[in-house]
Amino acid sequence: MPDYTATPDAALPSRKTIRDWLQGERRRSTARALLLAAVDSLLFAAALAAVVIAPWWPLKLLIGFTLGLIIGRLFIIGHDACHQSLTRHRGLNRWLGRLVFLPSLTPYSLWEVGHNVVHHGYTNLKGFDFVWAPLTLAEFRALPGWRRRLERVYRSGWAPGLYYLIEVWGGHMMLAGRDSPGGGRRAFLFDRLLVCSFAALWIAGLLIAADRSGQSRFLLLACGFVVPFLSWNMLMGFVIYAHHTHRTIVWHVDKRDWAAAVPFVSTTVHLRFGRGIGGLLHHIMEHTAHHVDMGIPLYRLRRAQARLEAALPGRIAIQDFSWRWYFATARCCKLFDFERRRWTGFDGRPAS
Repeated sequence: MPDYTATPDAALPSRKTIRDWLQGERRRSTARALLLAAVDSLLFAAALAAVVIAPWWPLKLLIGFTLGLIIGRLFIIGHDACHQSLTRHRGLNRWLGRLVFLPSLTPYSLWEVGHNVVHHGYTNLKGFDFVWAPLTLAEFRALPGWRRRLERVYRSGWAPGLYYLIEVWGGHMMLAGRDSPGGGRRAFLFDRLLVCSFAALWIAGLLIAADRSGQSRFLLLACGFVVPFLSWNMLMGFVIYAHHTHRTIVWHVDKRDWAAAVPFVSTTVHLRFGRGIGGLLHHIMEHTAHHVDMGIPLYRLRRAQARLEAALPGRIAIQDFSWRWYFATARCCKLFDFERRRWTGFDGRPAS
């Protein structure tokens, strides 16, 4: 525990100093990482088999939604591997990350550039960080009608998965052009082909299972592929929305102002859940500690977040989750007024 406590009105220490406080939480265990990956991979395989075996379509549908959560857990493990924080071995992290990313159909190298380099390098800096970056009132009004309607849907609170599917997975990974960050790298093509091959095998396996068991192809594809993939997108869209959208969280348009705001502490939310839900999500919601030091593995994030909050009281956005809070945030946080540094509605009025 650091012997320093920053009062709410004191200047924050440097990032290096804060990271030094958490140095003990950077310890990585290859055995623990492999166990986590193996358990969640087996859960994925078992749930997929359960979709085929389940006798009633409502049960198949329920298992399909559960598969989406398991895909999310595998993705979080891959997220750590991509940060080189999962195991002690760089090569193992790269290949393990590629493998556990496959159920979410995430191309490893494109995620690495978009997330590690862009998002973590420029968190909440508009024009660089593209994830849930808010529009200004002028930008919103300049959009064509169909795009304004789409933005309203994205920020309604009901469609975070649609945002992730179209804007992040589609626009910045699977369909990203050569002018995207890192544009023409062969690794990008390799990872896209790897993801497409896995999707093809996944679909083919379900079709074969349907034919051999005399079941509806449409039903097995819907419950064993489409529903899991869409529910995973909903989970991911929600998580990244909640990480960086809050009435106290500021986005920046000026790089100097952004740097002065100590963005590794001030741009993320620690969203607290009860009933073990945080553990179900591998503690990915302890997000401030992750942005302070990407080298902290998921299995040490909870302790790291607690130490950080004890040392920086009142300086970290902490929010107890409730659906009431979530939809209130979605109603208020539509656009951003960068001049006055506040969220507004689509009419430009400041958030209440």
